[in-house]
Amino acid sequence: MNHFNLEGRVAIVTGGNGGIGLGMATGMAEAGATLVLAGRNAEKGAAAVSSLEAIGAKASFFTLDVTDEAACHALIEDTASRHGRLDVLINNAGSNIRKEPEDYTLEEFRFVLDTNLTSAFCCSQAAYPAMKQSGGGKIINIGSMFSLFGASFSTAYAASKGGIVQMTKAMACAWAKDNIQVNSVLPGWIDTELTKGARKDVEGLHERIEARTPAARWGRPDEFAGIAVFLAGTGSDFVTGTSIAIDGGFSAQG
Repeated sequence: MNHFNLEGRVAIVTGGNGGIGLGMATGMAEAGATLVLAGRNAEKGAAAVSSLEAIGAKASFFTLDVTDEAACHALIEDTASRHGRLDVLINNAGSNIRKEPEDYTLEEFRFVLDTNLTSAFCCSQAAYPAMKQSGGGKIINIGSMFSLFGASFSTAYAASKGGIVQMTKAMACAWAKDNIQVNSVLPGWIDTELTKGARKDVEGLHERIEARTPAARWGRPDEFAGIAVFLAGTGSDFVTGTSIAIDGGFSAQG
């Protein structure tokens, strides 16, 4: 058996039209999966679908605001209806507002939590019946180094990503009986549009991250292809409730 063959599997990636989400989607597409990318920017989504089709993948885009519960359910229902099944859900959509904790408005704090954490709950809850009907499934939640560490400018983001880890554990315990594995991936400092904003806002961040990271560089979105294939395939059938750091050794460095 090829544990890294995803042929016949249907996967949803929220925030899959760029960055880490597209890197993971590309890896799964190369392994044979059918991809449904979801996000707010339809133009960016069309470009992402074209990039997957260029490597021979079956892919489509679903315009989605992940803070809308009804839209999250519609994404799952549309995918299961069109493809007849749902095997993999990657909850990757995320946002950040970088401020000191005393400067947040409650609306800003709630927006970050709703985008990063509540949306993952809504999509996972919606996916559960479809995965159970298919005989099992894989849910991959995207956390962060801020699931482990704190920073003065990321109170809401850190709270949301810490919640991802604990929610992952709870769902893994609840749904193991249904052959649904739930794991989280904790990206380190990756070169994406989101972190470009951080490097602009936080003086000296780029240099400090390179100095702290044993690999001495920032990561690339395409370096998430392998972990996506592993967690989406049969090779991880006895792996659940875990959080795997993809960080070039950042979290290991004392």
